[in-house]
Amino acid sequence: MIRLRNRQMQHEPINPTLERADYELKDTSPKLGERWLQGGAYGSERSTSTYDLVEQTYHLYVRVVKAKELAVGTNPYVEVKLGNYRGRTRHFEKKTNPEWNQVFAFSKDRVQSSTLEVYVKDKEMFGRDDYIGKVVFDLNEVPTRVPPDSPLAPQWYRLEDRRGQAAEIMVAVWMGTQADEAFPEAWHSDALFAQGDGVFNVRSKVYVSPKLWYIRVNIIEAQDVIPNDRSRVPEVSMKAQVGNQVLRTKISSVRTMNPLWNEDFVFVAAEPFEEHLVLTIEDRVHSSRDEVLGTLSLPLTMFEKRLDHRPVHSRWFNLEKYGLGEMKFSSRVHIRVCLEGGYHVLDESTLYISDQRPTAKQLWKPPCGILEVGILGAQGLLPMKMKDRRGSTDAYCVAKYGQKWVRTRTILDTLNPKWNEQYTWEVYDPCTVITMGVFDNCHLGDEKPGTGRDSRIGKVRIRLSTLEAHRIYTHSYPLLVLHPSGVKKMGELQLAVRFTTLSLANTVYMYGRPLLPKMHYLNPLTVNQVDTLRFQAMNIVAVRLGRAEPPLRKEVVEYMLDVDSHMWSMRRSKANFFRIMSLLSGLFSVSRWFTNVREWKNPITTVLVHILFLILLWYPELILPTICLYMFLIGLWNYRFRARHPPHMDPKLSWAEAVHPDELDEEFDTFPTSRPPDTIRMRYDRIRSIAGRIQTVVGDLATQGERLVSLLSWRDPRATSLFVVFSLCSAVVLYMTPFRVVALVGGLYTLRHPRFRSKLPSVPSNFFKRLPARSDSLL
Repeated sequence: MIRLRNRQMQHEPINPTLERADYELKDTSPKLGERWLQGGAYGSERSTSTYDLVEQTYHLYVRVVKAKELAVGTNPYVEVKLGNYRGRTRHFEKKTNPEWNQVFAFSKDRVQSSTLEVYVKDKEMFGRDDYIGKVVFDLNEVPTRVPPDSPLAPQWYRLEDRRGQAAEIMVAVWMGTQADEAFPEAWHSDALFAQGDGVFNVRSKVYVSPKLWYIRVNIIEAQDVIPNDRSRVPEVSMKAQVGNQVLRTKISSVRTMNPLWNEDFVFVAAEPFEEHLVLTIEDRVHSSRDEVLGTLSLPLTMFEKRLDHRPVHSRWFNLEKYGLGEMKFSSRVHIRVCLEGGYHVLDESTLYISDQRPTAKQLWKPPCGILEVGILGAQGLLPMKMKDRRGSTDAYCVAKYGQKWVRTRTILDTLNPKWNEQYTWEVYDPCTVITMGVFDNCHLGDEKPGTGRDSRIGKVRIRLSTLEAHRIYTHSYPLLVLHPSGVKKMGELQLAVRFTTLSLANTVYMYGRPLLPKMHYLNPLTVNQVDTLRFQAMNIVAVRLGRAEPPLRKEVVEYMLDVDSHMWSMRRSKANFFRIMSLLSGLFSVSRWFTNVREWKNPITTVLVHILFLILLWYPELILPTICLYMFLIGLWNYRFRARHPPHMDPKLSWAEAVHPDELDEEFDTFPTSRPPDTIRMRYDRIRSIAGRIQTVVGDLATQGERLVSLLSWRDPRATSLFVVFSLCSAVVLYMTPFRVVALVGGLYTLRHPRFRSKLPSVPSNFFKRLPARSDSLL
């Protein structure tokens, strides 16, 4: 009972073993690249496919191209019916030769009929739509087509309408797999409930991030700055703006008409360049008010693109001032502006970076590998919304690697969606990460405009360097999301991943290259600049991808790019602290082992250590080879225990299993905070207590360092005198005594038996702790 209470107070699971098993990676055995062999349901033709990382799914494709010779005044549309599934094209107003060119895809697993019916109907504004004619296809006679076969040519089929006129419709019907090029643009039977624009929001798409550039603006000086009040000398500063990014120089230190700044600013912009560089010169007339003395707007396309750190020529520009309804000359400004192509514009955290290439394509190296990912499906998803008084989820998956984003189609109203879509990326650096997220689609056409936000279901990261080359990894990854109530498993994502190296030598060479392009080291950005520019780059990427069709929405992009990874979190702080302690645990273990050797806990081990010490002392040239051989043997030994699968989200490492509810509430708080004052006061006091402990540790480290410095500073004359005399005597003894003898005596003295060792601190330790530190001078 006492143990149970303690676990509940610490917010730990009652049975950690069962909880941990549910968060673990699971091996799967999907039927990848399964062939639809002879004797299938709708034919006996052989089919092959290059989609070997997904389970092949078969669909009945119907391409409705156009119709001709319809009756005058008809509002035609086509309805495709297969069992209980119906798909409709858009209708045209009073058109006798309409063209639709629309594809419908019906999943073979859901086919419940042996015939396909294609109706041509007349849209009526009031009353029931009029029936014009139809074409019926026998599914047993439908041909099978799998790429790289050429597309099936559509044919004309005659329609007999009730007025006795002959009309025709052009249709193509075939059976194919998800490898068919018509698959992404087709209307799927899985999207039966999508309405209006929601039909476009359920399709699979490939997106490309915009090409991002750093813009370096060096504001040097200005001339002939005339204030509005001629009786005073202006206090001038310059403001630079690109889009919603605004930076300002300091006020000129010398109050003059020709101010000098020489300050560097860096902005982010995306091609095609839509923003201008706007320069504004301002005069500080009051502590809370600035007057504009001149402005200048320059298109970004006029500036030079720089690929390295060579100097760029500066230029003078005239600023214009608006006054009395006319444009008149105000002053001129001296600036140096260039587009930096030698940097990689960071739009994601460096911890999970997926691309390290510079902006300029001329500097790209050839790819070193190919990454192939088969997004098979998800299992056991939790209901994300209510539909017809029951839980429902409309799930889709997004994968991001480098500049390429992919989005699977949305499978409606199921907790176990099957996508079976395969995508490929070129790999330029194996030490990168691919990120995949699962979301619930809230834009199906049946919601109010602007009210829906796609809900996050979970995220998976895979580092390519942890994958063996040419091996297919098939696993089910837990989808874990941190909620204000705690960590929750939202389901499992089933993936098939393969990393193929194109050149082993090139891949090995990549491990010795810098992580980022050389401009990051020749002319580095400050930490504050990197954080600010990354946030601006993420906003630009989110806006540009949100303008695609269908849009990749802002909440999806921000979740994939970890937009809030820089925010304070007590949970993350604990996780990072224990990560450091885990690293130091090896040193602590070595220290305990050496203490046991010194205390002769195991006499055999201590004797062996003495023998090894004497051998290395007598043959010092064996020290480095012995260390290298030891590392080699340890590596071989650990090979037996190597990880058999890629790493995944670990709630224990993230310190998410035993986190306090208030800490989670603090993590999900807005910035600035929206919590009541009492809660803020409590959290502030908690941070003060933690900061006090950190302050004590930092103070102790400073004290030890100051004691070391005081050995020769004569802060304590007696201690420094003793140390100087000891140093002189040691120099004489070490000069006259061979090094091997000194090392032998020192080693044997350190490893002496406990019978010859006192439990009191040693003389050097006592002497060091008595040295003065500057802590005495602190208030």
